[in-house]
Amino acid sequence: MLNEVHGGYVKTETHGNITTIEFFHPAANSMPAKLLEELAHAIHGAGNEADTKVIVLCSGGVSAFCSGASFKELSLIKTADEGQKFFSGFAHVINAMRTCPKFIIGRIHGKAVGGGVGLVAASDYAIAVEGADIKLSELSIGIGPFVVGPVIERRIGFSAFSHLAIDSTMWRNADWAKRRGLYAEVHQTVNGMDESVSRLTTALTHTNSQAVRELKQSFWKGTENWDKLLAEKAAISGRLVISDFSRKELSRRI
Repeated sequence: MLNEVHGGYVKTETHGNITTIEFFHPAANSMPAKLLEELAHAIHGAGNEADTKVIVLCSGGVSAFCSGASFKELSLIKTADEGQKFFSGFAHVINAMRTCPKFIIGRIHGKAVGGGVGLVAASDYAIAVEGADIKLSELSIGIGPFVVGPVIERRIGFSAFSHLAIDSTMWRNADWAKRRGLYAEVHQTVNGMDESVSRLTTALTHTNSQAVRELKQSFWKGTENWDKLLAEKAAISGRLVISDFSRKELSRRI
């Protein structure tokens, strides 16, 4: 199934109990609101599909895995309510990944920025290739990684998360991300990464779905309040993105 979104798309395919959800946008896989909505919908749908035993989350193209929020769309936000609505899109995707009863394997073929790091952190197991560097750039445009913060901090710890959030212009390489637990594996080549994704997902098709559901609930224990928490975080970003500082930075970068 292919849903086209303003030059981008979210595509879902199922083969042999493995559902692959691929998103793409020509602006370095940035995320406009409609793409976030379609992605959350696709994850929710795959999680409730009886034929699906494991989900692979990936992106199209050969450059960035995900460059985060669409700066073009952020620059058009006029009110705090509009801002909250936009950032709630990331909250909906993270919560869809969190509550999905199937394991989500992240295929990280390139760099991840901002919200893209949040997608990696919300994956249950992320397999990357060398060059899949990460950065939380939000502070440099006058906001902060509020919505994605809880899932990133939960994955890599407070110290590593705070370092990323404070030094918002510095890239950390894939090895740094693996040592902090963001990536489970880092491969030298794309072929190596894809072989590992195939090996793991094939193995997971032979597992007990009920056991997977219970194990995933155990992994995400303590996040039951995230529907409310991430909505509150989206409101913070929504207020900040209409500040004079953010408006100037966004206009300079688009």
